[in-house]
Amino acid sequence: MKSKKIISEVSGIRIDGFLAEKLKDISRSHIQKLINEGKVLVNDKEVKTNYKVKVGDIIIINIPEVKKPSIEAEEIELDILYEDDDIIVVNKPQGMVVHPAAGNYTGTLVNALLNHCDSLSGVNGPIRPGIVHRIDKDTSGVIVAAKNDFSHIELAKQIKKHTMTRRYIAIVEGVIKVDDGIIEGAIGRNPKDRKKMDIVSGGRYAKTYFKVLDRFKSNTLIEAKLDTGRTHQIRVHMAHIGHPVVGDSVYGYKKQKFNLKGQALHAAILGFIHPRSGQYMEFKAPLPPYFEELIDILKQTMF
Repeated sequence: MKSKKIISEVSGIRIDGFLAEKLKDISRSHIQKLINEGKVLVNDKEVKTNYKVKVGDIIIINIPEVKKPSIEAEEIELDILYEDDDIIVVNKPQGMVVHPAAGNYTGTLVNALLNHCDSLSGVNGPIRPGIVHRIDKDTSGVIVAAKNDFSHIELAKQIKKHTMTRRYIAIVEGVIKVDDGIIEGAIGRNPKDRKKMDIVSGGRYAKTYFKVLDRFKSNTLIEAKLDTGRTHQIRVHMAHIGHPVVGDSVYGYKKQKFNLKGQALHAAILGFIHPRSGQYMEFKAPLPPYFEELIDILKQTMF
């Protein structure tokens, strides 16, 4: 149990709202739960969520320690594009989460890697062994994992310097009139919905290059190249210019035309300098069948 002590310097504010403002890492709903469980004391007494703080109130919040689940190795088939003593490059299928997190502690890429590899880097801790970078659950394609800390650190340097080659294939809504373009916009948490990213003031700088590969009646096939690698970057940037990724119910159309299990976004090419040999390596993952089928449908309905 971890305890925090706060002395109120204001009056007339509900205690749940007051604590939510003070404790940025704890949601208001979680604070309400702690209050209802008697884990929040004001001047050594339990209170209700509608209690209004007074100047000088001594508030003690008792926060139970979160028990981190143990991550188990699981026998999950991997589509391995390359492997040696330092790295493993995998073609991740759509629908697979990269590493365990709340609600997804099994069936992830990490669970599969733990079963396949004798060792993985520990730089990112026990929940994310080997994970140098991520791609979204419903995005398929190439991802590299590190088998030791040396490789992890060297690969991470390339990501930080934006020297990795990361090219994606996507089908977006609408017909893009220009043949190529650059999208720039700082990305951060959406202030109204913390589960979503958005282009916001004070966000982290992000830059995406795109070029048109094919045009259909109401959609466009593009290649997107990442200069930076922010969370949901391509999805946010394409939605920002009015061409959200097909199948993306978070940033795109709420009513989708096609019965997809996620966005039509595929990490097709990943290139980097091998951490040990110093040689540039590039890996390609073919488009998954559902993606190819969607392209065929779009070609057939062009007129």
